Amino acid sequence: MNTVMAGVAMRAGLVALVLGAAPVAVLQAQEERSERDIIVDSLRAIYDIRDDQVPVLLTENEVPIDAFAAPAPFGPGEHLEYKVKVGIFNAGDGYMSVLGVDEHEGNPVYRVNLGIKGGVGPARVDDMYHTWLDVTTLQTWRYIRDIDEVGYQSYRHWEFYPDIMRWERIDFDRGGDLGSVLPLDEIAFIYYIRTLPLEVGKTYTLNRYFKEDGNPVKVTVLRRDQRETEGVLYNTIVVAPEIQTEGLFGEGGESEIHFTDDERRVPVYVKSDIPNFPGSLTLHLRSITDGHPLNPQSRAAAVAGREQRAEAQAAGSFPR
Repeated sequence: MNTVMAGVAMRAGLVALVLGAAPVAVLQAQEERSERDIIVDSLRAIYDIRDDQVPVLLTENEVPIDAFAAPAPFGPGEHLEYKVKVGIFNAGDGYMSVLGVDEHEGNPVYRVNLGIKGGVGPARVDDMYHTWLDVTTLQTWRYIRDIDEVGYQSYRHWEFYPDIMRWERIDFDRGGDLGSVLPLDEIAFIYYIRTLPLEVGKTYTLNRYFKEDGNPVKVTVLRRDQRETEGVLYNTIVVAPEIQTEGLFGEGGESEIHFTDDERRVPVYVKSDIPNFPGSLTLHLRSITDGHPLNPQSRAAAVAGREQRAEAQAAGSFPR
């Protein structure tokens, strides 16, 4: 058993032991713990996250509508958890979170995190990605990538300056020409793709990658499909992204993202080829904590979608 799965098993055993001996009052206290507490404890145990990386679970009334926000199916409070596999082997955990809305140089931005931790035998992954995505223009202002993989470790901190068409590496005194006036990084691209119509058979060619040599980015919509994960059957739209450089969706790989075929466009399944790994790295959706879109039309669509899924569940249908 690899160390990640052994750690999970050990934690599960300790929880069972503690609860088995706990008095009724303690059990009631456990039941009353908030969804946020449970998620935060899980993230801290697995990823050793800092306070500013903790997702904030918000009610709809706590997220104001912003008429200037770009239409988008995601919003503050969205938290997606994943099972990570390498090839056919269970290998760890992953998550994607819209932590909230911050400000960058006077611009409102979504703070977004993606974390992946696990591996098989000596082939390990401990990756964290952070992006600051503009609420109005859906462009990246800051991107941090902290990678620890088999045979490769790197920390990169980029700042983007579209007014002078430059990017700068803060961790290392280096800069370059910005590839777009509305730049995006790999993680921001996942969220940006969720805003596209995603017509089957169409390839979207986008000159939005922050490095010139990464453009054009091609997003090909392959087909409609279904994918079952954690006992839930989702109707999906299958997309193949390709960035003309090395990275999460690098050129020459066979990357795929399966989005829910509804107003949410939640990534149900993500596949990425990683060098020196015995198979593709894949993320399989475990759970969805809904966020609250800022754009008024997007918010209305999200509310209507939640109501429809609640009705379907009450009627005994699988949520889709």
